[in-house]
Amino acid sequence: MGAFLVEGPCRLQGEVQIGGAKNSALKLMVAALLGQGAFCLENVPHITDVCTMAEVLESLGARVRFNAQRMEIEVNALQGRTPEHLVKSMRASVQVMGPLLARLGWVEVALPGGCAIGRRPLDIHLSGLQQMGASIALNGERLVARAPRGLRGADITFRYPSVGATENIMMAAVLAKGETVIRNAAREPEIADVQAFLNAMGARVTGAGTEVIRIEGVGELGCANFVVMPDRIEAGTYLLALLTTGGAGTVCSVRPEHLSPLLNAVRSMGAEIAVDGDRISVAAPKRLRPFGLVTRPYPGFPTDLQPQMVAAATQAHGRSELRETVFDQRFGYLTELRKLGAVARQKGQVVAIHGPTKLHGTRLEAGDLRAGAALVVAALAAEGQSLIHGSQHIDRGYEALERKLSGLGARIRRVE
Repeated sequence: MGAFLVEGPCRLQGEVQIGGAKNSALKLMVAALLGQGAFCLENVPHITDVCTMAEVLESLGARVRFNAQRMEIEVNALQGRTPEHLVKSMRASVQVMGPLLARLGWVEVALPGGCAIGRRPLDIHLSGLQQMGASIALNGERLVARAPRGLRGADITFRYPSVGATENIMMAAVLAKGETVIRNAAREPEIADVQAFLNAMGARVTGAGTEVIRIEGVGELGCANFVVMPDRIEAGTYLLALLTTGGAGTVCSVRPEHLSPLLNAVRSMGAEIAVDGDRISVAAPKRLRPFGLVTRPYPGFPTDLQPQMVAAATQAHGRSELRETVFDQRFGYLTELRKLGAVARQKGQVVAIHGPTKLHGTRLEAGDLRAGAALVVAALAAEGQSLIHGSQHIDRGYEALERKLSGLGARIRRVE
C-alpha cells in the first residue's frame, strides 16, 4: 500500500490525455462472456480494477492478454463459479451474473465489495433476473442463481435507474427467449457503449441512453472488436484540478456532450470553457464563485465528481452547497478535507463549504476511489507537503495519475 506525496501550491497548466472509461471497459469485458471467439478491446485503461476483472474472466475460463491499452479476450468453454477474493475487492464483478446465467444456466458469485460509500443494494439486479425466470438463493456469503431451462423475456420496471442493474439485465436478456423491456433504465453513456458492443456481437438491443431499453433475444453471439469510450469522470477530475489550482489547460480525447452537467457547473463558477471537437479547455477566473448542486443519475450531475467538486469549493468566494442523492455515505472524506483546513459542514445528505480557504498540507487517508482523487486535488492547492495514503484506491480508477499531473506542472510523486 503506497501514498502520493504532493507539494503545493501549484498552478496547473497544459494538456492532459484522457484514457478509456473504467465504467465502460469493465462491462465490455464481462459482456464478452456472452459470445465465443476472439475479442479485441482498444483504449482500455491500465488500472487495477481492469486487471482484477481480467483475473475474474480468466478464473471463469477465458484467456486474457493485456498490453498497453489493448486487450485481447478469447472465450470458449466457461464455468460459472467466481473466486471470492476477487469479487469482494471490486463491486463490478457482480456483473458476471447476467451473462453467465444466460450463457450457462447457472452462476455462483460472492457478495461484492468495492468502495465504502454507502448502501448499494443488489435487489434491483436480483429482482430483474427473477422476473426472467431465475431462481436465486443465498448460500452463506455467496449468491447462487439458476435458470436450467434458460431465461425468458420479461417487462421489467426498476424502482431506481441503477446503472449496474441496467447493464446486468440487458446482458442477461440478449440470450433470453423473447423480448425483454427495461423501464426506468439508467441513461449513462457507458450503457450505450455496452449496447453497441453487444450489437456488434450479434445482439438486438435498442434504446440505451433512454429510459426504455428493448432487447430481442437471440440464439447465440459471436465476437467483436471495439474501442472503449473516453472516461468522463477522469476528464472531469482533471478539469476540476485545473480550476481548483487557479490554472488553465485542456483535456484531450473526450466527448464534451458527456460532460455537460460539469461544464454548466464550472461556467457558473466563472470559469471560461472552450470546446473544440474532442478537446475541452478551461481557464480559472481570478475569483471563483460559489455554487449550489444536487447529484443525480445521468444526465444530472455525477456523484463520482461530487468529492472533487467539494475540493474546488474550498477555493470559491462564498458559501457553496452540495446535496448528495445517489449514495448515502459519500461524505466520509470530509474529515480528511478538514485536516487541510477546509470549512465544510455536513447536515444529513447536504454539505456546505465556506471559502476561499487557505489550505495547509498534512497527512491524509484516501478511503475510496473518488475521495482519494479529491484529496489529491485539494492538496495541489494547499501550502506545503501533503502525504496521501491509500494510493491503491486511486489506482482503481486513474491510470498514471502522478505522471499526468506532473505533465500539468504538479509536484507529485508516489512513495511506498
